Amino acid sequence: MTDRVIVGSLGGAFGVHGEVRLKSFCADPAAIADYTPLYTEDGRTFAQVVLSGQLKNGFSARIDGVVTKEDADALRNTPLYADRANMPSLPDDEYYYADLIGLCVLDTGGLTLGTVRNVMDHGAGDLLEIAVPGASDTVLLPFTKAIVPTVDLAASRIIADPPEGLFA
Repeated sequence: MTDRVIVGSLGGAFGVHGEVRLKSFCADPAAIADYTPLYTEDGRTFAQVVLSGQLKNGFSARIDGVVTKEDADALRNTPLYADRANMPSLPDDEYYYADLIGLCVLDTGGLTLGTVRNVMDHGAGDLLEIAVPGASDTVLLPFTKAIVPTVDLAASRIIADPPEGLFA
């Protein structure tokens, strides 16, 4: 899936006529419909997405191949991906989550802290989930310019200045 970027997820049925709940992860949430075709992890393709209404945390939408409530409910919690080639290019200080996962994280002295396992946004800002070598737990590192001053995609590394004690 490296040639694809996660752009949203399906949240199950909206009503009884095959509409789905669609959560967009795009900077312009409505733009998700412009990045078709969309793909699931298991290879299913949705060539057309029509946003039919605004919901609290997303949209109601019609997607091809989904015609019943049961079809829509079967897609609950399904991530949606778009081809990277269909996505807009980003400014220098913005990144697709997919580009950050797997990068090595070093502190400002060059000591390896771990590897980015996931990127999360729970509303208060992005967090990098760091898998620490030799530890079973992960560390959540705020993804701010002050704490993560350097992201070097070409070298596959992130330089971080974590708060004292975070990786102790």
